[in-house]
Amino acid sequence: MTATVVEVEIPPDEFALSQSLAALEDLSFEIERVVAHDDDEVMPFVWISSEKSSREDIETALAEDPSVKDIELLANLEDEWLYQMGWVDQIGALIQILVKEDGTILAAMGNHSCWNLRIVFPEREALSRTYDYCENHGLTLDVLNIYRLDEGRRGRFGLTEDQQDTLTLAYDHGYYQVPRKATADDLAEELGISHQAISERLRRGHGSLVENALILGEGAGSSK
Repeated sequence: MTATVVEVEIPPDEFALSQSLAALEDLSFEIERVVAHDDDEVMPFVWISSEKSSREDIETALAEDPSVKDIELLANLEDEWLYQMGWVDQIGALIQILVKEDGTILAAMGNHSCWNLRIVFPEREALSRTYDYCENHGLTLDVLNIYRLDEGRRGRFGLTEDQQDTLTLAYDHGYYQVPRKATADDLAEELGISHQAISERLRRGHGSLVENALILGEGAGSSK
């Protein structure tokens, strides 16, 4: 049995902090760690950043948000703050099924456009049951990526084995250095493939890295 990781996108009004995001659209949330107390409440550590809103504005919005309780400031970095808080209310249905299926939120990022969650399940069937449960309870899960935990970084960033091998070779041979120590032709010769094939692998590999490492979590999934 191999654990399965899924990356999903959820509309902001179907998850925690939706009222805060609506009140202050410049806010961005990044979840540092999630502690599940039971199937009705979790206690996440949340980094909140903003270019315009003050700490007072943020704490007022959090205090008025029905999905939040027990807010505690842990760190103040001027334009970024770390809080521990309780999540209740809107996230109940999702948390219940995650607790039932032993699902764990590894990471979560949210803004006024969407929430992106990375969740690990002990097996693929648990993910399927969770997806069906969410559909039946009116929760919108847009699946962005699925990979087995034993696939490691290659699976997480959407790379094929050939793409990972090619990008690793390119890095090791100085293809990305300035000036370059290796050309695409050098890489093609090393791998025994054509110039066109190496160019396609590099282009598609770069595209997968950008999409899965940078775009996910920025609310730009619709641009794919």
